[in-house]
Amino acid sequence: MTREKVKLCHIANDSARKTTFKKRKKGLLKKVSEIHTLCGTDTCAIIYGPYDNQPDVWPSNHEVERIVSKFKRMPEMKQSKKTENQNSFLRWRIMKSNEHLQKQRNDNREKEMTDVMFQTLAGKSLHSLSLMELNDLGSMIEQQLKEIDKIQSDANSIMATVAGSSSSAAAAATLLTPTPPPPPPTDHGVMMNDGDSYQAAAALMELMNHKIL
Repeated sequence: MTREKVKLCHIANDSARKTTFKKRKKGLLKKVSEIHTLCGTDTCAIIYGPYDNQPDVWPSNHEVERIVSKFKRMPEMKQSKKTENQNSFLRWRIMKSNEHLQKQRNDNREKEMTDVMFQTLAGKSLHSLSLMELNDLGSMIEQQLKEIDKIQSDANSIMATVAGSSSSAAAAATLLTPTPPPPPPTDHGVMMNDGDSYQAAAALMELMNHKIL
């Protein structure tokens, strides 16, 4: 569950303002302590509250004096390099608010033009639209067509990659398939009919008889 965004404005109710001050002061001092512990940086805080006679100082008066003196010894340009005052903070907030507002306006306008586009596709005449609406509608349709072209181009690239991978796999499978061995040769590679076989056997028997004798 997201926390509700706090509206930055002066709290009119005294009791609520005092409660908020104590809560925020405690949280601020905790954050300063965490930065010092986790990051090993020189940090200090001085808070002048409307409900106390003395300011709240963290971590101690001596440490605050040391850090402030260290800051004052720096060149003036370095002192102001990352210094932020109330005016600069408010200008930053206004700039961010304007950016957010413009984004919301653009989103709302896009939704309106989307509705107009679907109504036109359903048969509504374009004559009822103003020149500004026609320009916005044309710009939105052009942007939609660009997005469609990009999606189609990406899909074609993926299909080409898949097809190339399939062809490579098929070629590799063909190369890895073993070649069947040739059929065994016949007797000395010579084909003989029955007569030739009889004559060869007779010659072999005669040769053996000569060796025995």
